[in-house]
Amino acid sequence: MILTVTLNTALDITYRVPGLRPHASHRVTEVTERPGGKGLNVARVLAALGHPVTVTGFAGGSTGATVRASLAGVPGVVDALVPVAGATRRTVAVVDERTGDTTQLNEPGPVVAPAEWNAFQEAYEGLLAGAAAVALCGSLPPGVPVGAYAGLVRTARAAGVPVLLDTSGEPLRRGVAARPDLIKPNADELAELTGSHEPLRATQAARRRGARSVVASLGAAGLLAETPEGRWRAAPPTQVRGNPTGAGDSAVAGLLSGLVEHLPWPDRLARAVALSAATVLSPVAGEFERAAYEELLGRGVAVTAEADAA
Repeated sequence: MILTVTLNTALDITYRVPGLRPHASHRVTEVTERPGGKGLNVARVLAALGHPVTVTGFAGGSTGATVRASLAGVPGVVDALVPVAGATRRTVAVVDERTGDTTQLNEPGPVVAPAEWNAFQEAYEGLLAGAAAVALCGSLPPGVPVGAYAGLVRTARAAGVPVLLDTSGEPLRRGVAARPDLIKPNADELAELTGSHEPLRATQAARRRGARSVVASLGAAGLLAETPEGRWRAAPPTQVRGNPTGAGDSAVAGLLSGLVEHLPWPDRLARAVALSAATVLSPVAGEFERAAYEELLGRGVAVTAEADAA
């Protein structure tokens, strides 16, 4: 079982409009709702790849009930979310059908009480006993300590469970110091963490700060990996256009599935890039176009070894 943690779960709502214009009314052509938050997106992709997944984090209010009801219909995903008094947040993505661009609106999430945070930590420690790997994903809701991920990383390491951390800002900075097995920042998050805007130097700096391995998401340019086994760049054979929401989460699913399957790094990166690109072609986060994924893998994701930064 792979465990994904989404402390700030959400109900993802996607609106599609013919063209998005400021200060104007819009006729919505399509609406979709899905359980959201980075870890839930990761879980759905992992389940689609055939890996049993347990999801945990917080859920509350009528929105949380909707999230849990939707999760019940996802084969291969077990719901171990911890209830809170506050209401689970909503996120709204507005897709401009003319340009393909997406505008994202994210609510902050419920205020988590100290007793609720303690209950989660107890549940998390119990779930680790059956986990082959764990992913800690996304933002922290109000009330959760800024060093929360650092503590969760240490708990996983003490249990002997490989841990991937995918967050940003101060929670990432503190979490890296706890020595996770892998972090997956995007270029901006990596630059904020290390102070370097040169990706190769920045990934090396992130490893010096404590991460065992670093895989940086560089958007359309693919992934850059800095690991004890080597350094690689991985890029899709062709550029794709669509909705990028959730593409990074699919990359995390590819990396995690490759980890538990003991694939070599180049194969993990090729899978992650193919999943990420196939997610851009999907209308909603947490899903990917399977035919596109298989075609991208079949055509060959370019994975090349990298030398040290000068």
